[in-house]
Amino acid sequence: MLTQDEADQFTAERKRFAAQTAVSIPPGVRNAYDLTGTDTGTAYLLDVHRGSLKLSRVMLQNRVRVAVVLVRVDVNGAPHTNPDQQRIDGSHVHVYREGYEDKWAHPLDPTVFSDPGDITQVLQDFCRFCNIDHGQISAQVGML
Repeated sequence: MLTQDEADQFTAERKRFAAQTAVSIPPGVRNAYDLTGTDTGTAYLLDVHRGSLKLSRVMLQNRVRVAVVLVRVDVNGAPHTNPDQQRIDGSHVHVYREGYEDKWAHPLDPTVFSDPGDITQVLQDFCRFCNIDHGQISAQVGML
């Protein structure tokens, strides 16, 4: 769908929330938040989902062109098997790769995702990783 250059440019672009809103991560609910690229005006989405039975399970995703996943983080989700059959257990991150889209995953780097057990921190780290202006959400994360 995208070249690697396009995906890298989309990921690198600074993004902000299209509307002033609190980010809420209640159990069992999937929410999507509109984002706007500050340089190009490109429309992006931030998806958030928290498990209903396993409350520590969280999925955060940054998309462009509605359906193209640039980055996804799965915290305490199911194991993932990469196209080369390497199995990734535990929390992991998917980053767009040309020809494979979001099919490849890597374990979370603790220098980037500092505390996978803290949902607020994971969201802040994810936003930093995806260049989403997280300053406006740092105090707005709802944990119902």
